[in-house]
Amino acid sequence: MADEEKKEQEQQEPQTDEEEGKEASAETEAPAEVAEEEGNSTSEDEPPAGNGGEAEASGGDIDEDELSFKERLRLERSRQSGAPGPQRSAEQRATERIERRSRAAAQRRAYRAGQRRKKGEPGQGTPPAERATVAPKVRQGTVVSSKPDKTIRVRIEAARRHAAYEKIVRRSSTLHAHDERNEANEGDVVRVVETRPLSRTKRWRLLEILEKAK
Repeated sequence: MADEEKKEQEQQEPQTDEEEGKEASAETEAPAEVAEEEGNSTSEDEPPAGNGGEAEASGGDIDEDELSFKERLRLERSRQSGAPGPQRSAEQRATERIERRSRAAAQRRAYRAGQRRKKGEPGQGTPPAERATVAPKVRQGTVVSSKPDKTIRVRIEAARRHAAYEKIVRRSSTLHAHDERNEANEGDVVRVVETRPLSRTKRWRLLEILEKAK
């Protein structure tokens, strides 16, 4: 009986050694398989180096001419790097915005003043036109009617030679003149002078009576 137990122990000992070796090899193979799976997953998630570089290059090349003014300004601000500022409240940001706008307005005023100085001294506006004293028009004619009160109708006759046919062409025009004292009568030769509008039709005033009607 003792011999049989020894043989059984001897047979069991190599089996345990073999089992331990198998377990160790399984443990060493398991991390390798996990590493291979992780590598495959990372390689599948990440794009190839060459394709990724091309994508970044294509996305990074932005045509700024096609962007609007606000987009270009936003892009320039995003490119500026600096330390983050302290946390500010809405009131502080509003006051800073007002101060920034006031500084920009002052710069604009200074720039415009400099441009005006380059062009010359700032003018005082359009100077008033110097009105030359023009002598009022004077016409001589014959009184046609003096029936209205303080108003006479004067016929002005003009005789001129035609430029092409050299014929004397006579023309006449009638105007209304103001006669304050009702001195002129029909047939009188009078002289009238231009004046301010006195009524709807009167723009002339009796200056003198040259010849009384017979």
